[in-house]
Amino acid sequence: MHTLKSVQMLIDQTLKNQNFNDAPIELYKPISYMLSLGGKRMRPALTLLACDLYGGDINKALMPALGLEIFHNFTLIHDDIMDLAPIRRGKETVYKKWNTNIAILSGDAMFILAYKYLAQTDSTILPEIIEIFNKAALEVCEGQQYDMNFETAKNISIPDYLNMIRLKTAVLLGASLMIGAVIGGAKNQEDKKNIYSFGENIGLAFQLKDDLLDVFGNEKKFGKKSGGDIATNKKTFLYLKAFEIAKGKDFNKLKDAFENTDEVEKINSVKDIYNFLNIKKYTEIEMDKFYQKALTHLDLINLPDIKKTELKTLAENLMSREN
Repeated sequence: MHTLKSVQMLIDQTLKNQNFNDAPIELYKPISYMLSLGGKRMRPALTLLACDLYGGDINKALMPALGLEIFHNFTLIHDDIMDLAPIRRGKETVYKKWNTNIAILSGDAMFILAYKYLAQTDSTILPEIIEIFNKAALEVCEGQQYDMNFETAKNISIPDYLNMIRLKTAVLLGASLMIGAVIGGAKNQEDKKNIYSFGENIGLAFQLKDDLLDVFGNEKKFGKKSGGDIATNKKTFLYLKAFEIAKGKDFNKLKDAFENTDEVEKINSVKDIYNFLNIKKYTEIEMDKFYQKALTHLDLINLPDIKKTELKTLAENLMSREN
């Protein structure tokens, strides 16, 4: 049985061995740069662990796993352009380091490369893998569009937000697990649904943790500017929960704080109100709800518990992370 650490090391080493240094250099160098920024390699790790869960050869899942990682990084390149984000994993974002046109085109090339890597698997299961991936990839785009819609929309509800992050973030985790399970030899449809739901719910908890770290995390550890969501009035769970429970003078203070044009004052004021309203605790409760639901789906998979240890470890790590 492979460990989370061992598959992450395998993924990192295999990625380093890939040659993206082709011509024209302006197209390919940003791809190498983006993939070199690191990250947890969570999606490919889930793919390999799911393959291993069913006793499959993880080497047969390695190229499709890299395809999922390349696709994920493609979405980050384009997201950073849309969000005007200057920093990603503590380094300049691709559009900042080069320019927007290069970032768009390099991202497009990564999308194509993702398919190239995904296709490197057993031809008998390739149609199923592509179907799973296509569904998730389109849903990620839907989630991003909802995210952009929310920037100007009024009366966004917490269920609206949770559905958006389910599409934008969580479905790709579910798909990564499901693809790994298929490559590993999973046949039972209920098992496939449960491992997908495990990933989807972990993804929801993961994004809520991301929202929490954006406000309360250590900027150096998190690798992003602290309070970025507050500065841009991003309608995160914390934002929506605060406006839901704030009443009277507290509501007006919160509204005024978000309208402040001085970014430093704005971030500090909103953080103070979040602390007063105990928003961190509300978010942690919501995270735990999805975490427990994920574990329930993992328990339902018809395999010995000992085989599920590493997936449980990964889920625990995501809940306790500081970056």
